[in-house]
Formats: sequence, structure tokens, C-alpha cells
Amino acid sequence: MRVLLVEDDCDLSKRIAASLKAESFVVDIARNGEDAEHLGLTELYDAAVLDLGLPKMDGVSVLKSWRSTERNLPVLILTARDGWPDKVESFKAGADDFLTKPFKVEELLLRLRALVRRSNGHAAARISCGPLVFDAQLGTFDYDGLPLKLTALEWRVLSCLILRKEVIVARLRRKIGAERIETVRGRGYMLTAAS
Repeated sequence: MRVLLVEDDCDLSKRIAASLKAESFVVDIARNGEDAEHLGLTELYDAAVLDLGLPKMDGVSVLKSWRSTERNLPVLILTARDGWPDKVESFKAGADDFLTKPFKVEELLLRLRALVRRSNGHAAARISCGPLVFDAQLGTFDYDGLPLKLTALEWRVLSCLILRKEVIVARLRRKIGAERIETVRGRGYMLTAAS
């Protein structure tokens, strides 16, 4: 899963990014609001972790900009501000969740996984596809009841497939043409050079 981390505190952003990467997330970091706005509008992310107090452009303005262009990525607000007005403003701007500092990284990971799971239409924490089971809260896979040992790349591909199923293929077909991605019955998909 690809996450945009928007945090101006260099040490904190490094710690969060390291924890996310250890859990097989791919992380891009923005340290100011302008960069965050640009990345959120031009790149595809599964979720964003967004601080409110940012240089150049505050987090609520960044979020409003994303939502005004129909960027629907799940957004977890991460901030030292814990007042009710800040929460209300964040949710009105389009936030999906709110976590105040100080926080436990484990909680951030659980909330982030829950946001991504719900955004992909899965309410349950455990998602099954035949004998393959993905525990979205823990980020683990079982096959026939036994834990699967996966490399980081294998985990990213498999989690993408189980969470999105054919949504990714549909989006790619819209972008490059439906005739270029052929469905091969019983085998999957094939990229063709059809013109």
C-alpha cells in the first residue's frame, strides 16, 4: 500500500516512515503543505497521514484542495491539536479519522489499515479468497490456515490484489484502453499490443 505522509517534524516523519516501511507500506514524505497538495493531486495513494500545522499551507487547506478535485483517498489527520473545533473543521474538510499526538505507532498502523480496508469496500478485518485469508488489522496472510511468509514486494502485490480485486484492472483499462488488457479465462490478465 502506498501512503503519503505529511509531517513537518523531520524526526517524527522519519520514525513514522520507518515503522510504515517495516510493515510493507511504500511511503512518500511531504514536509510542507504545498508539496503535500501537489503530491496528493498528481500521485495515486492508498491513504494519507496529514498533519494540520504545516509550513506554506495548513493541513485543512491541503485536504480541502484534494477534496475539491474529488481525490477520495482516505485521510488520517495526525496532529498535536486536540480541541473539538479542530476535529470538527478536519472532518468537515473531508478527513476520515483523527489521531492526536502523542500516539502509539501501533494505533496509527491499525487505523491506517482500517481506513484502507473500508475505502476498498471491506468492513470485516479478515478478508478471504478461497484458502487465502488476509488479516487487515495485523497485515498478515494465511493460506490453508498456515501463516504465509512473503517478501515486502510479494506482500504489497498480494494485499493489492485481495483488497482491490478487479478495481485496479478497471482503472488501468480506462487509462490505456480496455482492448489492451485482455482477460484470459482461468489464468488472469494479459497485456496486448492491440491497436
